[in-house]
Amino acid sequence: MNAKLASVEDLEICRELIRVGSKTFHAASFLLPQRVREPALALYAFCREADDAIDQSDDPQRALVELNDRLDRMYRGEPIDRAADRAMADVVAEFLIPQAIPAALLEGFAWDASGRRYSDFRGLQDYAVRVAGTVGVMMSLLMGVRAPWALARAAELGIAMQLSNIARDVGEDARMGRVYLPEDWLREANSSREALLAAPVFSQSIGRVVDRLVQSAETLYVRAAAGVTALPPECRPAIHAARLMYAEIGREVLRRSGDSISQRAVVSGRRKALLLAKAISVTAIGTPPQHESWPVMPAAVFLLDAIAAHDAVRGIVPDPTVAESILTRDLVRLLGVIERLESQERAALDRTT
Repeated sequence: MNAKLASVEDLEICRELIRVGSKTFHAASFLLPQRVREPALALYAFCREADDAIDQSDDPQRALVELNDRLDRMYRGEPIDRAADRAMADVVAEFLIPQAIPAALLEGFAWDASGRRYSDFRGLQDYAVRVAGTVGVMMSLLMGVRAPWALARAAELGIAMQLSNIARDVGEDARMGRVYLPEDWLREANSSREALLAAPVFSQSIGRVVDRLVQSAETLYVRAAAGVTALPPECRPAIHAARLMYAEIGREVLRRSGDSISQRAVVSGRRKALLLAKAISVTAIGTPPQHESWPVMPAAVFLLDAIAAHDAVRGIVPDPTVAESILTRDLVRLLGVIERLESQERAALDRTT
C-alpha cells in the first residue's frame, strides 16, 4: 500500500469541518468503527469544501473546472496543498472509488449554483442522486460493500436524505432564489416556482407539495433499511442512525403541516439520542433484505454502471454475502435477556394482584 498523504493534522481539520458543518452526520459517525469513521470524515470534508467552492463562486462553471482539476490531481496521487484534498486522495486510492462518482457529485453542486430548474420529480431525483446518492454509494465502498443491489439501496438512502433536506429548507432556499420543489407538482397544487420566489410565504398548496416530497422520501427510507443488511454488522448502527435522524427531519416538517417557510424543523438533541438507541435496536433485530423485487432507480443507474466498469477492468468481484458478527449476536442475546426479565416482572405483578 502506498504511503498516506494526509497527516494527523489534516485529519483533525477534516473532523472539525464536519463537527461544525454537518451536526447530524457528525453525531451518527460516532457509531462507525474507527476504520470507517476516519475516511468517512475525510470524504464529507471534501464534499463540504467542494460545495462551498462552487456555491460561493461568481463563476460556478469555472469553479467546477477547477474542482475537477483538483480531483484529477487526487487520482494521480498529487493533491493540492489542502488537508481535505490530501485526505480524499488517500480515500479514493485505498477504497478504489471510480472517479466518475465524485465527479458526478461536483456536477450536482454546479447545478445548484447555476440555478437549475426541476420540471418534474425525475429531474429532482437526477439532482439528488448527484449531490447525495453519490455520497451514499461512496460510503458503501468505504465499508467494503460493492454488490450492485446494496449500492442501489445506498444511492436511494442518499436521495431520501436530500429530499428531507429540501423539505426542511423550502423557505430558506426560496429567499436565496432557489426552488427545488418539482414544478409540475407546484402546478397541480395551484402554485408555481415564480410565486414562491416572489413571496416566500406558507400556504396550504405549498404544504401539500412539501408533504408529498416527505412521503416520497419515506418510501426510499424503507427501501434503504433493507440495504443496510448488506453492510458489515459493526457499521449498521451508524447508517440506521443517519437514516432515522434524516427521516425524522421530514416527520417534523409533517408535524408542522408542511410549513418549512415560516419556521425551520429541528430535531432536538433528546430526540436524536432516542433515535441512536433505536438504531442499535433495529440493528439487532435486523431487516429482511427484500432487494430482489426492487429495481435500481433510473436516476442511479449511471453510478452503478461506473462502478461495474471500474471493477471489471480491475478484476474485482463483489461479495454478495453478509456475515454475522459477535456484535450482532451479543445485541440479539441482550434483547432476549431484557424480554425475559420483563416477562418475569409482569408475571410477578400478576401474582400479587
